[in-house]
Amino acid sequence: MSSFVGTLHIDRILRASRRQTLFDAFQRVRATTVAMTESLSAEDCMLQSMPDASPVKWHLAHVTWFFETFVLEAARRSIVGQTGGQKYEPFDPAFRVLFNSYYVGVGERHPRAERGMISRPTLESVFEYRNAIDERIEALMTSCEVDARLLDVIELGLHHEQQHQELILTDLKHHLWKNPLRPAYRTKLDDARGSSAPLSPVRFIERPEGIAQIGADAEGFAFDNERPRHRVWLTSFAIAQRPVTCGEYLRFIEDGGYARPELWLSDGWDARSREGWEAPLYWERERENHDSGWQVFTLDGMRPVAPDEPVAHVSYYEADAYARWAHARLPTEAEWECAAQTMRGAHGGVWEWTQSAYLPYPGFRAAEGAVGEYNGKFMISQMVLRGGSCATPVGHMRSSYRNFFPPQARWQFSGLRVAKDL
Repeated sequence: MSSFVGTLHIDRILRASRRQTLFDAFQRVRATTVAMTESLSAEDCMLQSMPDASPVKWHLAHVTWFFETFVLEAARRSIVGQTGGQKYEPFDPAFRVLFNSYYVGVGERHPRAERGMISRPTLESVFEYRNAIDERIEALMTSCEVDARLLDVIELGLHHEQQHQELILTDLKHHLWKNPLRPAYRTKLDDARGSSAPLSPVRFIERPEGIAQIGADAEGFAFDNERPRHRVWLTSFAIAQRPVTCGEYLRFIEDGGYARPELWLSDGWDARSREGWEAPLYWERERENHDSGWQVFTLDGMRPVAPDEPVAHVSYYEADAYARWAHARLPTEAEWECAAQTMRGAHGGVWEWTQSAYLPYPGFRAAEGAVGEYNGKFMISQMVLRGGSCATPVGHMRSSYRNFFPPQARWQFSGLRVAKDL
């Protein structure tokens, strides 16, 4: 009996410690998102330049909607079920539809392509919404016994918000690029920029064949699509020690890479022809003098392309075509993850396309309920990217992280690292 009581006491201490850690993280992550908007006007936060890119105001509201829907409503249902009492009173019932993204199990959703039409509620009202939900979450975490499952959802919500911090930057960059004035988001912001010192020639790190393990361990946070950890067989391969640079990619362009169908997948060639691609997204010939070289739009505004920084904003199709041109290939995600465990410089700069389709790991199980729609429902027609980018929040990157986008996507900070068979 005493052993059982002691175990309960230890569990309570551990839960309290985790709750305090998450409470501190909650305040930090929520404050970071708000700080990202300090240089923006209400008009900036309304922009939606394409269906894939959401307005900043919508991002601010949606991440708050996540905490209200999956934490506060769930906590109230639990309390009502145990003691009886009033149901959860939402901040605004209309927000349940307006700021739902893809959670069909929750209910109706406002069309994604029309998020830029939501002029009301105002930006000021969205910040009031954030403040109100923050107060309710903080009250829940400081005055109630929050069970382990609810703590898991809060932790998921924090990583979800960090994903949207990255999306705020990538989406806003596309919004501002559509403005012919090419305005800067803020000054002195790194934008996939590498070292100012010249880079050494690319070299390849060889890996022997054998059994390896990939996926996240059971302990610590990871998204559900990173588990379970499992064994894979890798044939011998070599992988570049760094991503492809703008200077290297420029040689692909100058060698007619965008005009050589033998380098392209059929679907990629169709996309290149349909969209008129001749360089990465945001690259432009200088308007006054097309012979003077390439300019690139960044979150700092326009500037010359820097040859030693990682090339960014290329689609899977472009990455694959470049790899063929370089007499190489894209790595599989298993190769990338195994190499990243011992390779310096695997994280940051740009997300790196792999040749792996986004599919479930052996034994993958989505969580029950609407929150289980987080990743599993997208395991079709997408390709995996690994690593992280200059827009990814610090502490949000890990070797097992599986990012995914359709092969034609270019507005993310997506680049590539090449590999070869041995």
